[in-house]
Amino acid sequence: MQRAALRLKNLAEQLMGAELPVRIRAWDGSEAGPPGAPTLVVRNRRALRHLLWKPGELGLARAWVAGDLDVDGDLYETLDRMAEFVWERGEDARSLRQALRDPEVRAAARSLLALSAPFLPPAPPPEEMRGRGRLHLHTKGSDRQAISHHYDVGNDFYELVLGPSMVYSCAYWASPEGTLEDAQRDKLELIARKLALKPGTRLLDVGCGWGSMAIHAAREHGATVVGVTLSQEQAAYARKRIAEEGLTDRIEIRVQDYRDVRDGPYDAISSIGMAEHVGSERYLEYAQDLHALLKPGGRLLNHQIARRPQADESAYEVDAFIDAYVFPGGELAPVGSTVGQLERAGFEVRDVEAIREHYALTLRRWVANLEAQWPRAQRLTSPGRARIWRLYMAASALSFERNRIGVNQVLAVRTPEDGASGMPLRARDWRAS
Repeated sequence: MQRAALRLKNLAEQLMGAELPVRIRAWDGSEAGPPGAPTLVVRNRRALRHLLWKPGELGLARAWVAGDLDVDGDLYETLDRMAEFVWERGEDARSLRQALRDPEVRAAARSLLALSAPFLPPAPPPEEMRGRGRLHLHTKGSDRQAISHHYDVGNDFYELVLGPSMVYSCAYWASPEGTLEDAQRDKLELIARKLALKPGTRLLDVGCGWGSMAIHAAREHGATVVGVTLSQEQAAYARKRIAEEGLTDRIEIRVQDYRDVRDGPYDAISSIGMAEHVGSERYLEYAQDLHALLKPGGRLLNHQIARRPQADESAYEVDAFIDAYVFPGGELAPVGSTVGQLERAGFEVRDVEAIREHYALTLRRWVANLEAQWPRAQRLTSPGRARIWRLYMAASALSFERNRIGVNQVLAVRTPEDGASGMPLRARDWRAS
């Protein structure tokens, strides 16, 4: 009788109609697959039950988060090879339904059922977000719940991953050899210059995180800042930092939905890595609300991840792993859609800067931080959540490198009726005017 690894390899190749690009090591110690390749470790039979009860990405994610599935070797190389094997082989790839029409495949599937026994559905890992469907309605309550799921997992854990800057968005790199802290400072400074911050400027920072943009704007440019977040833990951390900087007279941090901000007008608004949480159905409302909060001539800097457009946009589906474990209710849109919605809301879009490669560099540094303190990371949150962050950040780095997703800074102005935008003639200089 074939040992487990060879049976798993043969079944995977029959289902996908291609040679498996990685090795498999099974719970019985057997191995199969190309020599020298990274190894997918199937620690126990429960990993198979996760896949049988939830075929596809969610089943794989559950097995990974539970620790039933692991990688021995370079994680980036493994993910790159598996992405091509499972998702990116083009028109020649067989669907699961097509594969199961093959009598040999059906026989192999029956063998897998026997191999995975007892055939009982394993419980999803506790880190999985339940009841996700209603989160895509993006009510104030559901958005608060989704943000709490992602951000309220311990400030110490985020300190470990993000480093001293505590900025959870794409950095801006002068060189790949630079430090993460310098690149994050340069990103905050770039945004400050695009918004033309100066002493007396009133800035609204939507989705203010742990207060890094607010502190930079007040300390380096003399701005007065209101930062809003839905995360209690972020707000407490930001207020402590602000007090330590002696900036409590210039920065206010609120636990508040951006839709409830009523004390405009503001001179400038920064929205950095927040709009991904808004949802396509609510995006025009988001843009209109921010437009209404700006004074005429005020600027918005919208820093947002984008996906590639699809031939049939109605076929877009949220990534199952990201939705269940990382950003429940989050959605990505093509940059053209974002620009269009901002214009519909009344903004004049003045600049779009694509910084896709910068996010790949940022994510690889975050993964390195996490891996360097792996035992502590697991203690600070949970083994499952640490595994979630390692997988999602590594996979995201590859997605940015391969141009599957991008990130853009969109600078828009609430241009007054007389057409005086207040923008410099050579905007890309970004020097204070």
